[in-house]
Amino acid sequence: MKGPLFYSKILLFGEYGIIKDSKGLSIPYNFFKGALKVSETPDQEAIKSNTNLKGFAKYLEEIQSEGIVKFDLGKLNADIDSGMYFDSSIPQGYGVGSSGALVAAIYDKYAEDKITVLENLTRDKLLKLKEVFGLMESFFHGSSSGLDPLNSYLSLPILIHSKDNIEPAGIPSQSIENKKGAVFLLDSGIVGETAPMVSIFMESMKQEGFRSMLKNQFVKYTDACVDDFLKGDVKSLFLNIKELSHVVLDNFKPMIPKEFHTLWKKGIETNDYYLKLCGSGGGGYILGFTQDFNKAQTSLKDYKLEVVYNF
Repeated sequence: MKGPLFYSKILLFGEYGIIKDSKGLSIPYNFFKGALKVSETPDQEAIKSNTNLKGFAKYLEEIQSEGIVKFDLGKLNADIDSGMYFDSSIPQGYGVGSSGALVAAIYDKYAEDKITVLENLTRDKLLKLKEVFGLMESFFHGSSSGLDPLNSYLSLPILIHSKDNIEPAGIPSQSIENKKGAVFLLDSGIVGETAPMVSIFMESMKQEGFRSMLKNQFVKYTDACVDDFLKGDVKSLFLNIKELSHVVLDNFKPMIPKEFHTLWKKGIETNDYYLKLCGSGGGGYILGFTQDFNKAQTSLKDYKLEVVYNF
C-alpha cells in the first residue's frame, strides 16, 4: 500500500506575524515529500513513525468528540496495526512542514465528509480546512495555525490576509532569461523545535515595546514584502526584505542560532543576500533572498544552499 504524495511547504513571509494578523505567503516546496505506506520489512524509522501514528490516532479520537471533524478510526487503527507509517523525506524540525504533510495525508485518507481539492474552494471551506488542520496539528506543536497542512493538502500557494481571510494565490511566473535573483534555503545543520520558540515569542509579547515593534515594523515590512512579491516588484521587495531582515536580527535573536548572527549581519551590510526565519527558527533552514545568486553562493561558500524560487 502506498498513499498519494504530500509536499513540504515554505512560509516565504509571515512567520510570527500571522499570529498577530500580518499578511503571509506560503508556497509548496516539491523537493521534499511524504506518503503513507505499509512495508513487509519495516526499518527503524518506519517502526518509530508507526508508534507515533498510534499516539496520533488516540489524539484524533479525543478531538473527534468536539464535532468539528470525523474520521474512520476503525480503518485508521487497522492500518496502523498492519504496520502503516509515514514515509517522508521532509526533515523534521527544519521549518518546512514535516508534520503538516502527515496531517494532510491522514485527513485525505481517513476523514469522513472531507473537503476535497477538486471542489470549488470557497473562503468558508478554506477556513474550515484550516480549523480542522490546526486542531489536528496541535498534537505535534501544542498549537497550530493549520496553514502548513493546508498548503500541503492543496499544493497551492496560499495568501494569508489575516486569520479569517485566506485564499489561494497566483505567484509571478519565474522569468527564464534572467534568473540571477533567488529565494534559497540555507541549512543551519541544527534541528529546531517549534514549541519552545513559540513560548519565547509569547513571553516577549507581554512587553509593550515588543508589541509595538511587531505592529509598527515587523508586520509593516512583512505586509510590504507580500505585496511586492505578488506584484513582481523586485526592486521594492529587496528594500523591504532588507528592513525585515534587520528587524528580525534586532528583535528575534533567540530564534536565530548564535553562530548565524554574524552571517545575518554580513548579508545586511554587504547586500549580497538577506536572511530571514523559515518557520519558527531556532535551527532548521534559514530563508535567504538575493538579487544575484552567484554572489550569495560565493559569500556563503561554507554553507549548503538550495534554490526555492528564481526571480
